[in-house]
Amino acid sequence: MSSSAAHRVRRAASSGGGEVSGEVLRDIPLPPYVTGEDTQFAVRAVVVHAPRRWSGGVVCRNDASPHPCRLHRWGTRVLALRGLRAAEIAALIERGDPTAVVPPPDRPA
Repeated sequence: MSSSAAHRVRRAASSGGGEVSGEVLRDIPLPPYVTGEDTQFAVRAVVVHAPRRWSGGVVCRNDASPHPCRLHRWGTRVLALRGLRAAEIAALIERGDPTAVVPPPDRPA
């Protein structure tokens, strides 16, 4: 990995209450094309990093970072590229099975 691409961070916008929310890492890059393996990783990411209500708001169930966390955003984008609609992604999260199999996309004949 090149030194220019590793560990870049940017300041997050202030939440308006005078608090600085800390530093936020950039989004994880998408694969050039989405394979079945990418899809399974994405399902695991959105299920394991699902939202959870907490006293301070909605956080990632896995690591308590503000939701949606980087992995949840990545998984959602990969599944959208695979052809799943927002309702289908929400159903996967609701089911809570990180090993759920997503059918291959329909290909025109």
